[in-house]
Amino acid sequence: MTKNKTKDTTKDTTKDTTKDTTKDTTKNTTKNKIKNIIFDIGNVLAGFTWQAFYRSFGFDEEILKKLATATVQGPLWYEVDQGVLPPQEIVRKFQAYDPSIETEIGTVFADIGGILTKYDYACSWISELKNRGFSVYIISNISEQVLHDCKEALSFIDLVDDAVFSCQVHIQKPDEAIYQRFLEQTDCDPAECIFLDDQEANIKAAANQGIRGIVFQGYEQGRQELESVLTKAHKK
Repeated sequence: MTKNKTKDTTKDTTKDTTKDTTKDTTKNTTKNKIKNIIFDIGNVLAGFTWQAFYRSFGFDEEILKKLATATVQGPLWYEVDQGVLPPQEIVRKFQAYDPSIETEIGTVFADIGGILTKYDYACSWISELKNRGFSVYIISNISEQVLHDCKEALSFIDLVDDAVFSCQVHIQKPDEAIYQRFLEQTDCDPAECIFLDDQEANIKAAANQGIRGIVFQGYEQGRQELESVLTKAHKK
C-alpha cells in the first residue's frame, strides 16, 4: 500500500510529493508511539558464559577445544535451541560426534545451571520500563534445559508480560516466522514495538516484520539508544 501511495503522490506535483511525505511520516510517528519493549536474553539480559562454565570443571585446553567443537561451536548446537529433540537425545548426539569426550560431555550437561549469568540490571530495567507503562516481552533462542537449569539467572522472566522461546515454538531467530508468531501470540502492533538483540541479523529480520530494533552492544549503549527512540516516538 505504501508503494501505491508513493506512485499516486508522484503523479501530482513534485512540490506536493515532498509536502505530503513529510506529513505522513510525522503523523505515523505520532500515532505509533512505542508501547512494547522486546528483549533478547543471551548477552542482553544474561551473559551466555559457556567458556567460563566449561572451564569451571578443570578440563585442560585440549578437552575444552573438543567440547566447544562438539557442542556450542559445532553443527549440532542448532538442535539445542530448536527444541525438537529432548535434552538427553541432544547429549547423546554430542557424544556420538566426539566419543573421545563422552564422559566430559555427560558431566557438563548433567546440569548447565552455570552456563548463563544474569546481568545485575536485568530485573531493575524491566521493572522500570513496566512502571513507566510499557509492556515488556522476550523473544529468545533458548533450550528447554537452559530454562530448567538456569532459573536463578532467568528470574527476570517472571517480570515480563509474555515470551516466545525457540524451544517451545520450534522456530529460531533470524527466521522471520518467530516474529510473526510473537505478533500473533501477543496481538502487538509491530509499529508500536522495539526489539533489542545483540545480533544484527535478528534485528534485520524483525524489521522485515515491521518491528524496529537496536543492535545491543552493552547496557549503557542499549539503554541510551532505547531512550532516544522512545523520546522521538513520544514527541507530540
